[in-house]
Amino acid sequence: MVGSPGENGNNLPVPERARMPRRDHRPVPRDIVVIGAGIVGVSCALYLQRDGHNVTLIDRGEPGRGTSYGNAGIIVHGASVPVGMPGMWRDLPKFLSGIQPYFTMRWSCLPRLTPWLVRLLSQTRTSRVNANAAALATLARHVKPAWRDLVEQTGAQNFVIQKGWLKVYESDAAFDATADVRALYDHHGGRYEILDADEIRQMEPTVAPVFGRGLYFPEFDSLTNPLRVVQAFAADFVGRGGQLRTGEVTGFDLVGRPRVVRVGGDNVEADGIVLAAGAWSRGLARQLGGDVPLDTERGYHFMLPAMTPGPTRPLLHGDYGFAITPMEDGLRLAHGVELASLSASPDYGWVRRLLPHAKRMLPGLETRELSAWLGFRPTLPDSRPVIGPSPMFPDVYFAFGHQHYGLSLGPLTGRLISDLVAGRDPGIDLTPFRAHR
Repeated sequence: MVGSPGENGNNLPVPERARMPRRDHRPVPRDIVVIGAGIVGVSCALYLQRDGHNVTLIDRGEPGRGTSYGNAGIIVHGASVPVGMPGMWRDLPKFLSGIQPYFTMRWSCLPRLTPWLVRLLSQTRTSRVNANAAALATLARHVKPAWRDLVEQTGAQNFVIQKGWLKVYESDAAFDATADVRALYDHHGGRYEILDADEIRQMEPTVAPVFGRGLYFPEFDSLTNPLRVVQAFAADFVGRGGQLRTGEVTGFDLVGRPRVVRVGGDNVEADGIVLAAGAWSRGLARQLGGDVPLDTERGYHFMLPAMTPGPTRPLLHGDYGFAITPMEDGLRLAHGVELASLSASPDYGWVRRLLPHAKRMLPGLETRELSAWLGFRPTLPDSRPVIGPSPMFPDVYFAFGHQHYGLSLGPLTGRLISDLVAGRDPGIDLTPFRAHR
């Protein structure tokens, strides 16, 4: 349970202290700067702090106000599905024409996006899909214990719903199109159940009786407020003595030691640097010795009024690719992938066209928009995040590029980065996640 704001100078609620588990091979304390205060960066800061390091967490805004704020709130356990899947190239005309219900791109951004798209399509060969899925699966198996660890430490248990995720399909064609996804789950051990129409209605009575098939993922969890969870993590970090700074990182001085991180007009000295700035990591990574093909998948959400009664777990309309998640302040309709630049203006009309389908899915839904949001998923063509040291500087670490799994993999990434900094065996082969692979 998150408490009231404390006297930490950052106007963040300080939760009740939790007893932290012991960890072997504690390193010599160092001064470490973590860049980025989303779920990945805050998790890195917490685990590094647990090892006794003096950690400064820097972000251009408040913790959790970026992509972590607006996601669908689903914690995916055991998932192994990359963005690039077999046959994606056949859908390119639909992407460019805007008739694909869950994936579109801006024509004006096509020249800049073309090199990244070519790399993405090269990852849709069956051999590459299997390799990328296998890499993701090695991380996904450790999602649940890492999340449990930080939730218990920070007192954020009340935000977690353990009721799985239900995907429903109106057409046989939409369900049949999940064959490749189901094959990856079958191969890598992810649990799911195939439901018929009666089973869907028994599980979620408010869903319209128009869906003949469903996929239920019982091990998935969800959050009723992703922002408040990240705030709870950040408050725990500050409450244990961590430093939180607001400002934009503009560059580095890496010639001597300690290293220097430039934040606006100030210099912050550090023995080590962790880059976890999500979609804004590419330029900074280049300065830190890693030129990675990172781009962004833009995602949208609308907040809609709550239903009483309403869905009790996250739902996904498989024909149109949007999710509806019950949250503290209403129902969140999260949708799609748009390829464009970080600076391109939002196109809410693209998502607004889905509201009639949401109403058909949930007849009791009120489609009045309470708020609208656009965020940026940091994605590499092979769908694997970058987790590990810089190719040039052994005391600089990268933790970005988690695409749709950022919320899920945030705590685990924090644990892995702390192991690397400490020189501990992380228990996972991180070779597939090197910056230069």
